[in-house]
Amino acid sequence: MPKIDPELKKKLLKESQTPFKGLRRVLWIAFSGSAFLGLLIMFSKIASGSELQQNNLLIQLGACILFPTLLFVDRNND
Repeated sequence: MPKIDPELKKKLLKESQTPFKGLRRVLWIAFSGSAFLGLLIMFSKIASGSELQQNNLLIQLGACILFPTLLFVDRNND
């Protein structure tokens, strides 16, 4: 029986320890972009004189902090 290439074995072991890492990173990037775009729209509404509920602004700020933080935590440590 042929042996597995050591590089392939290393890659497969790493993938088994952190499955779907690439998908998670894509989702964190998409969610971060959406949160910052939403915050930009909220700031433009505030600048135009519209009133916003404080809760909505706090939720958006929380998303702008949370998703980039999750992306940072999920980074490669190679």
